[in-house]
Amino acid sequence: MAHLRLIARLDIKAPNLIKGIHLEGVRVVGNPQTFAQRYYDQGVDELLYVDAVASLYGRNSLTDLVRHTAENVFIPITVGGGLRSVDDVRAMLRAGADKVAINTAAVARPDLIREVAETFGSQCMVVSIQAKRQTDGRWEALTDGGREHSKLDAIHWARQAQDLGAGEILLTSVDQEGTQKGFDLALTRAVAEAVTIPVIASGGMGKLDHLDAVVGEGKADAVAMAHVLHYDKLSLDAIRAHARNSGITVRHDG
Repeated sequence: MAHLRLIARLDIKAPNLIKGIHLEGVRVVGNPQTFAQRYYDQGVDELLYVDAVASLYGRNSLTDLVRHTAENVFIPITVGGGLRSVDDVRAMLRAGADKVAINTAAVARPDLIREVAETFGSQCMVVSIQAKRQTDGRWEALTDGGREHSKLDAIHWARQAQDLGAGEILLTSVDQEGTQKGFDLALTRAVAEAVTIPVIASGGMGKLDHLDAVVGEGKADAVAMAHVLHYDKLSLDAIRAHARNSGITVRHDG
C-alpha cells in the first residue's frame, strides 16, 4: 500500500474541542486551535475538523476556525458537518479547507457528491459514512451525527458514493467510536474491498496494536484518531515508530 496517513480528528462544538463515546456523551477537551497546532508540530499528516452539531442547526460554524488554522498549519485540512451545497463547500474551501466530508446532505441527495466532485475535483470530495452494525450482521449508514437512520446499507452506499465521484471514504464505526477498544475490522475491510478509493478508518483507536489490525486485516489507507491523541494516551512519535517496526510505511518519519 501507499504510505499510511495519520489523521488527527477534532470534533467541534463551537468554540470547544469535544470528545464523545458512540458519538454521544460529550466532554469538553479544550481549545481546538491549540490541539491542531500541537498535532501539526508533532508531524501529523492531516487534520479533520467535524462540526459535531452542525446538522442540528443546519449550518457549519467552523469557517473562522478553519481560516485561522490554515494560516498556521500547512497540511491538508478536511472539514465536515452541515455542508449541504456546492456553495457551502466553496465557502469552506475559500476559508482554507482542502477537502470536505459530507454525510447527511449526501444521503439526502446523492447527486451532491457528483456536483462537488465535478466542481472542485474528486480529491476534494470525501463521503463520511457513520456505520452501525445491525442485528442481521450488516451495517447501516446513519446521519445527523449518528442520530438518524438512513436504511442504507453502508457497504452499498460506499460503492455508490465512489461511482458518484467521491475521492475518499471517511468511515466511522459508531459502535467502536470513543471506546478505545479497536476498530471494527470487518466493517473497514468490507468497505475497503468494495471500493478502490482510499478508506479512512475512524472510531476505536486505543493502543498501538489497533493500528496493525486496521491496516492489515482492515485494509485501511488512513487512520483518524481523536481520544488517544487528545488525552496523551499515545504520541504521534510512538505511533510512527510502532508502524515502522510493524513494516507499515508512514508519511512523516519523525
